[in-house]
Amino acid sequence: QLQLVESGGGLVQPGGSLRLSCAASGITSSIYSMGWYRQAPGKQREWVAIITRDGPINYADSVKGRFTISRDNAMNTIYLQMNSLKPEDTAVYYCNAVVRTYVGEYDYWGQGTQVTVSS
Repeated sequence: QLQLVESGGGLVQPGGSLRLSCAASGITSSIYSMGWYRQAPGKQREWVAIITRDGPINYADSVKGRFTISRDNAMNTIYLQMNSLKPEDTAVYYCNAVVRTYVGEYDYWGQGTQVTVSS
């Protein structure tokens, strides 16, 4: 089992910054990738950024150049530095981890943290 706990959300003015954290506990050695998703009211959950244990990083076009995903060496914690925030970034942000074991691949999710960008 894997547990994910997000933190760092809040209210910020347009153009401001926030840093989200996601701490993983449990079978962390089996984590293949971790990432961030978000869901705005009335919309489907969408992918934001992903980082793999081997290093490759990818971003959704909507956040490229503004958001940066990073991790600690052990892949126990990931971060999302969000700069130049826009009202359309308002959403609940979820941490995701993909675990690969000899029996299969599994998705784990955190409980989510609210990010509100408003003046």
